[in-house]
Amino acid sequence: MALSTNKSSKLQSSMKEYFHNIQQMFLASPEKNLNQAYKAALTIKSIEDEYFHGHKISAESGNYSNSVMLLLQAELEKNINIATRKLAHLKHSQSFISISNYITLEKIRFIDEIIDRYSASESTSINLVSNPPLKPLLLNKSNKQLLLPPKDIEQDVNNFEYKTQKMSPLPRSIGRTINRIKLELKPEAEEQVIKDFRSSSNKTRTAVTFLLSLIIVPILVQNLSKQFIISPIVHQVRGEHNTEVFLNREMKEKAFEELKVFEEELKFASLVDNTPQLSPEVIEHQVKHKATELLEEFREKSTGAISNVFADIIAIITFVVLLISQKKQFIIFKSFLDDTVYGLSDSAKAFIIILSTDIFVGFHSTHGWEVILEGMAAHLGIAANQSFIYLFIATFPVILDTIFKYWIFRYLSRISPSALATLRHMNE
Repeated sequence: MALSTNKSSKLQSSMKEYFHNIQQMFLASPEKNLNQAYKAALTIKSIEDEYFHGHKISAESGNYSNSVMLLLQAELEKNINIATRKLAHLKHSQSFISISNYITLEKIRFIDEIIDRYSASESTSINLVSNPPLKPLLLNKSNKQLLLPPKDIEQDVNNFEYKTQKMSPLPRSIGRTINRIKLELKPEAEEQVIKDFRSSSNKTRTAVTFLLSLIIVPILVQNLSKQFIISPIVHQVRGEHNTEVFLNREMKEKAFEELKVFEEELKFASLVDNTPQLSPEVIEHQVKHKATELLEEFREKSTGAISNVFADIIAIITFVVLLISQKKQFIIFKSFLDDTVYGLSDSAKAFIIILSTDIFVGFHSTHGWEVILEGMAAHLGIAANQSFIYLFIATFPVILDTIFKYWIFRYLSRISPSALATLRHMNE
């Protein structure tokens, strides 16, 4: 008896919840339905801009593997269903939206454009993943990455491939070619090509300008600030306090070596050339004059090294400010870089990867790192510590090599499996 009562109460509660959802569906405010449909349409548009350069979400518009296309099409289907359902709820709502609101009309027009673009008569890509249903797909807003439970990926990919093979008696490349020909024969095809070309040209111009600004502006700031601001201040401070000429022991040893070589050259010239032999007083006078020149030379080097420290800090701050203040340009540059990299052939990708790894983590890269570290030490007026250099060379390239290998294993195998195969053959 108690079991029957419990079942009846559960049934009543589920029925109440069902009718409550139905009531909320029809009594929901039109503004809420419109905003949800508009949000779904914006999500689709953001996927088009991020992954397909503003084109329709399809295999023809992007060079992605089947698993990636499966995820993108599942996200597309989910948002299309939301937009369609919310528009239907909007029509059945008891209240209505004033048609005098221009923003509302623009939202409805935008939603209709997105839905019409992926109608069943024009594209069958959505139907490929409609049965069986997929697990909900999440879009991470922070980095715009698609997230799917790992256990479901393999099953969904197999279902996708099986469904594609079952529904497509002909190879998919034939269908893509036919669809491309249809698009090219449309009256607005030329206008679309011009629009795409202008968009690509603007993107390239913005990306190149942004890259040049990141390189040229910090360099100009570093040189100008050093020449006209920092160096005069350092000269004045060092002159008032009468500080030492040499910043480190290496600079002093280098000056002594140059002075010793100059004195030996004088003695050698007096012995070999057919000139009167120089007296010790003359040699001492010339050596003293050379020592004075070396003193001024290394004083300038020390002043320049101190100035480089502050000028480099200002340049780094300028670089960071440029990155923060030009976020839109940075996004465009990232998209341009992705297009450029993905547009390369598999052999070119493998060649660039091998060249980069050999330069930075290859067998002969240790000499390059040693030159770079010694040059940085001389630039900043710091004594080159050989123990630190050897420790750096023994650890940092190894870390870089690990990062390279992890990136190849984690991302390159999914983004471009053919490039990974080409890379393996080139390494062999």
